[in-house]
Amino acid sequence: MKKVLYLAALLLCMAFTACEKEEIGGTSAESLAGEWYVYGNIVDNGQVVEDPYGIGRFTIMTYSTAANTANEIWIDDVSNFWNFKIKATADANGLTFSASSASNQRGDEITVNVTNGKIIKNGGKQNNGSPADYITMDVEFSDNPGTIFRLEGIRYSGLVEND
Repeated sequence: MKKVLYLAALLLCMAFTACEKEEIGGTSAESLAGEWYVYGNIVDNGQVVEDPYGIGRFTIMTYSTAANTANEIWIDDVSNFWNFKIKATADANGLTFSASSASNQRGDEITVNVTNGKIIKNGGKQNNGSPADYITMDVEFSDNPGTIFRLEGIRYSGLVEND
């Protein structure tokens, strides 16, 4: 009977040991990745014209490429603005990114320039007043040369109260 109890205790210990969680690491560009609520403003002679097309707030995504390196990310408007998806050069530590004549991977065969791209930790506010990461970038499309769009906004929180 003692052998059966020892065996049962041993099996029980092995079962709990086998259920340990493994920590899953993030991607190399994780600090730049996110879903963002932004506005598409225009920069005209240094002045910002807010939402000139009346689009309002829309979603863009930034995420790691398949290469999983800290020096490139995807910028994707998820067909909400100009129907673009491009690879940008990134600095995950400095929270900056840019692109020069990046080929559009969705929609029209255009190129896209991104300048002044950066993320500011806790640089914005959610609707409920809590701090949020802030993103900003100046974007120029080859099919509308000379027009600089400033996409800027905050990281999506996932909370209904902030939608």
